[in-house]
Amino acid sequence: MSETTASRTVIARSATPRGRGARIALRGLQIVLALFYAVASALPKLIAHDSAAGTFDRLGWGSTGMYAIGVLELAGAVALLIPVLQSVAAIALSALMVGAFIVSVTALGGENAATPLILIVPLALIAWARRDSLTKLRRLARRGA
Repeated sequence: MSETTASRTVIARSATPRGRGARIALRGLQIVLALFYAVASALPKLIAHDSAAGTFDRLGWGSTGMYAIGVLELAGAVALLIPVLQSVAAIALSALMVGAFIVSVTALGGENAATPLILIVPLALIAWARRDSLTKLRRLARRGA
């Protein structure tokens, strides 16, 4: 009597959401956040709008700090739209938001402290859902090194 063993094929699950609608919604969220960071957050800092300049002067960071944060936010906004960088961008922007929260609470008396915390939630979702892009980025970095 012969024994046969059935082999089972294991299919790796994608880190991205399964449904087409979920992928579209996530991409839409990335676009909305990228627009927010580029237009509503980075632009006032990069054009030295009075509202941004006043806040950074109160902090004692001056225009250098204002431009540095503006450039980081703009870079994060652009990277959110580049597939291989989207997860790392969401992680970096989350870290920036943690810093913004700490500065808001300690130096600005809690003024607008909820905003960075609210923004961390969708950024964390993007970082998790697009985590496969980290593997792709690692492969690209190893190939280039």
